[in-house]
Amino acid sequence: MTDTETRLKALMLRGLDGDTAAYREGLALLGVRLRAYFMRRMSGAPGDVEDLVQETLLAVHLKRSTWDSAQPFTAWAHAVARYKLIDHWRRRKIRQTLPLEDHVDFLADDAPDPGVALELDRALASLPQRQRMLVSDVKLTGLSLAEAGARAGISEGAAKVALHRALKALAERMRRADG
Repeated sequence: MTDTETRLKALMLRGLDGDTAAYREGLALLGVRLRAYFMRRMSGAPGDVEDLVQETLLAVHLKRSTWDSAQPFTAWAHAVARYKLIDHWRRRKIRQTLPLEDHVDFLADDAPDPGVALELDRALASLPQRQRMLVSDVKLTGLSLAEAGARAGISEGAAKVALHRALKALAERMRRADG
């Protein structure tokens, strides 16, 4: 768990217990994170960033009872922010895509948890060789789908399908492991 996650979660838990100063501090800290998140995605409309931050903070406030305190707070807040961004684009009829790995920027920490690497290795080992290689090449090494497909001896389209299936299988395994 990152320092920011630990701090935000503690502040939000205290806020839910009635500590208004902690709640205010938590929303202020979250606002800083949200501004950075939206600024990276709204380079063409920086004037909308503050509106999105305020809409997201309001949604977090109004829907705070839906957050499962056993789960990370930043992941829940990121989902709220992502949906607010998508709603914003829909209202303005802007067509954008959000990469799946967007959440990494939001939750990033300078010092990764050493247990995560072991867990990732175990999860990848459960995949067939080609899928494992595609996930590693595209998501960990940063190769394009075309490059990863060429390394695996398949077309870019086949690599895309295989990668999607691998990520879906990994997500399902992780859900089962969590629950």
